[in-house]
Amino acid sequence: MPDYRTIRGTACYTYEEKRSRFIGAVSFADTEQAALGFLNRVRAANRTARHNVYAYVLQSGRVRYSDDGEPAKTAGTPVLEVIQHAGVSDVVLVVTRYFGGILLGTGGLVRAYTAAASGALAAAELVQMRSVVDCALAVPYAQYEPVRRLIEQAGARLEEPEFADKVTLRWRQPAGEEGALCAALDEALRGAAAVTVTPPHFAPF
Repeated sequence: MPDYRTIRGTACYTYEEKRSRFIGAVSFADTEQAALGFLNRVRAANRTARHNVYAYVLQSGRVRYSDDGEPAKTAGTPVLEVIQHAGVSDVVLVVTRYFGGILLGTGGLVRAYTAAASGALAAAELVQMRSVVDCALAVPYAQYEPVRRLIEQAGARLEEPEFADKVTLRWRQPAGEEGALCAALDEALRGAAAVTVTPPHFAPF
């Protein structure tokens, strides 16, 4: 599966049009269960709202959207298009509408739902998801600095070390790049580098 862009956590944005309030809420969701769970939480928090329009796009290829009672193609479709135009996936976006008593017409609805969805996505933190491995290695204190330098020079992302009877270093790097670093560490430690490596998985990098 190729690298892809998504968002971290959640974000919100409120847009008003002729006294109607449109609240955009966006969240990371890497499964349909997570997407529907977020939708249900938004619905529960806005029980008096007239509409909770939503769309989600998963990296697995699953795409769904709903106008939730609004005229066809005036609500769910614009929200979906905002996600698709941003080039992100594993994202669910819900726009809650509190009706202000004035009809907006189809063009007005499209503009309002697009604005609320776009604002929520703009407020979110974009992250790049890559296939990565997480690694760990315990070394004597005397070897800590040279080993740390090797890991940093390889472009890996180091976590805070753990200091006990030995120093445990943990890092993340793109899958497929760990072999060269493990070989360099083994050479530096004269064959004593017992690096643990997780299976590849997708994570921010």
